[in-house]
Amino acid sequence: MERLEARDPEGMLRGQATILQCIFGFMDSVALKCVVELDIPDIINSHGCPLSLSSIAKSINHPSLDIDRLSRIMALLAHRGIFTSSHPEGKHNTTTLYGLTNSSKFLLRNSKTSLAPLLMLQYHEGTVPNWHHLSNIVKEGGNGFARSNGLELWDFASSNPEFNTLFNKAMDGISSITMEAMKTSYKDGFKEIGSLVDVGGGSGAMVGEIVKAHPHIKGINFDLPHVVATAPEYEGVTHVVGDMFESIPAADAILMKWILHTWDDENCIKVLKKCRQALPEKTGKLIIMEAVLNPQGFDLFNHTRLIFDLVMMVHVEGKERSEVEWKRLLEEGGFGSYKIIKIPAMISIIEAYP
Repeated sequence: MERLEARDPEGMLRGQATILQCIFGFMDSVALKCVVELDIPDIINSHGCPLSLSSIAKSINHPSLDIDRLSRIMALLAHRGIFTSSHPEGKHNTTTLYGLTNSSKFLLRNSKTSLAPLLMLQYHEGTVPNWHHLSNIVKEGGNGFARSNGLELWDFASSNPEFNTLFNKAMDGISSITMEAMKTSYKDGFKEIGSLVDVGGGSGAMVGEIVKAHPHIKGINFDLPHVVATAPEYEGVTHVVGDMFESIPAADAILMKWILHTWDDENCIKVLKKCRQALPEKTGKLIIMEAVLNPQGFDLFNHTRLIFDLVMMVHVEGKERSEVEWKRLLEEGGFGSYKIIKIPAMISIIEAYP
């Protein structure tokens, strides 16, 4: 070790920094959770301008809030680019003003594109313990959710209304972000479709937005009973209860967003075959919205996709897939051709045809 350090001191220093960042990387999300629980992004947003810590504390209105401790959390998140920090009256002014950035805007609770529910879902008591089983999952299989909770995720959601609501809100936020990306990159993809079924559509937010933008489409939101039970009404959308492993409602096109990555290859092929049966022979189209792994590529979401791959492995025994893996699944599921359409989001659109 001493000889290596002497030979490459700069490299060893970078190595040390990398490991320390990995060890304490979870603190970024813990700090995010703290500011969301304290409503700090919404407090700043409601004032329409950057605020001092004393102003933020006044809005939080808790008698024993410690401003010094809060300042240390805000300093970390400002360093990460989650908030801005400035001294508008000159460098000698010790008062720091904190403002929103493009990142913290995704933490606003009442925004359609809020990622705050997704953040809180990761720290739910039903999800945090699952990660302690990662090494056992590698050695023995299974998933951490069932090991920690005694139930698979979907069964747990069915019997736990609070978790189910949080999960659906988290998915709605992702759906809204994805919908905004689709509006710019896939606006012609729904033109020739008369009916569209969103398989595993959750609350129906995604298909609701699609029908709103394309009123000629008859929308069907298809999901399990406990999910559909809390789904709001959307104009032009019918909620249908069912199990995608048994049958899928017939339609001109089928949409699946972040569904197949929750399942292993065998189950994915089963679902794809059900999709194939539900689509018209010559004109049917399957619209898959999933990550396409490309670790050697260079874009903003490469690292995040690899993290999501572990999320799927730990919680539901699913996985993210490369284009080669998607091609094989589609062929075995009855879809002989496909194309990948990139959109400004973590996921891509995979159009597949019978």
